[in-house]
Amino acid sequence: MRLKTRVSAYILAVALISSSGALAQQKAEVLHWWTSAGESASVRVFADQFTKAGGTWVDNAIAGGANARTAGINRMVGGNPPTMMQFNTGKQFDELVSNDLVRDVDQQAQAGKWRQVMPKPIVDATVREGKFYAVPVNIHGQNWMFYNTKIFADAGLEPPKTFPELVASGEKLKAKGIIPIALGGQPNWEHNLFRAVVVGHGGADMFRQLYGTRKPDVVKSPKFKETVELFGKMRGLVDPGSPGRNWNDATALVITNKAAMHFNGDWAKGEFIAAGQTAGKEYGCTVVGQEPKLVIGGDVFVFPATTDKTALATQDKLIQVLLDPTTQVEFNKKKGSIPVRMDVDVSSMDTCAQKSHSILQDPANQVESMEILSPPNFSGAMQDAVTQYWNNPNMSADSFIEKIVNAMRDAA
Repeated sequence: MRLKTRVSAYILAVALISSSGALAQQKAEVLHWWTSAGESASVRVFADQFTKAGGTWVDNAIAGGANARTAGINRMVGGNPPTMMQFNTGKQFDELVSNDLVRDVDQQAQAGKWRQVMPKPIVDATVREGKFYAVPVNIHGQNWMFYNTKIFADAGLEPPKTFPELVASGEKLKAKGIIPIALGGQPNWEHNLFRAVVVGHGGADMFRQLYGTRKPDVVKSPKFKETVELFGKMRGLVDPGSPGRNWNDATALVITNKAAMHFNGDWAKGEFIAAGQTAGKEYGCTVVGQEPKLVIGGDVFVFPATTDKTALATQDKLIQVLLDPTTQVEFNKKKGSIPVRMDVDVSSMDTCAQKSHSILQDPANQVESMEILSPPNFSGAMQDAVTQYWNNPNMSADSFIEKIVNAMRDAA
């Protein structure tokens, strides 16, 4: 009996040593571009949760999305890939899939019922040839309007529900010496404002036809011209200091009671939080438009293809951590986004996050972002056209529309 006990103890000890050794080998190098204070805090949630699960997180943060993607792709092609790397939700990792450089994670997706618990636009943007090739981790709404509650209350105004209302309210605020719209005066933020007007005034179908199917008929319609002219009127609601301004400096104008409104993605909440402000108190958030259509994108992680069993097990562990309900809530609280899993309880998140989650419960309110719909060459051409129109008040709506038609033809 003693011998049996000793043998059993020995076998148990060996099993424990082997198990701990396997865990110790689950070292994950994660390549991403989250380098700001808020972003670093959010990715640390993933790192801490992976560590709790027995893994070792090796953080490789490279500033700038384009720089990080280039570095990661070069390493994949060179045969020295990280364990996982970040991309935006959309078309950025298509070539990696077509060249068999990333593994599909459809088995995990089926087990986790991703198709049932994630919004269809996010699923469609992540699936290639019927299989998931990336793990979505969040949903960012891109067309939020943040506003200073005190400024609106003092002016006796309600936050605008439509863009014609916004122009009318903006003129009243301007007459009181307040900057109506704080804008980051860089091409991507001018384009972001334009997209908010298109989806809010033109509608979801117009947005998809412009950036997705790219048929000239949609931009030749009277409704699109009306939308363009409405966007043009908003030039007069932006202060002269806008050109070249960073987006976070524009947000600061709302925080410091100098501007009433600011259009941005929900990542801008980080600036309000850092300033000690609370959603629903010092600032509010709303989606301007006939209906609350939310343009959504986000972030995903891809996993380089490998036949190494330890590496595969490590990647599987990362996938479990990324989509764990608790991890999802804590990560997105810091990131400003909302969980990609719509079955997660968001009652502990701020009112803007809860509003976002509520809007997206109805699939009719889910609108794919430009990054999901458009190839990069068309996105770039649209941005150039928007910038030229925005910065040239003498350019007619018809001339701007002609530029878009030409961009559609070149992208075909």
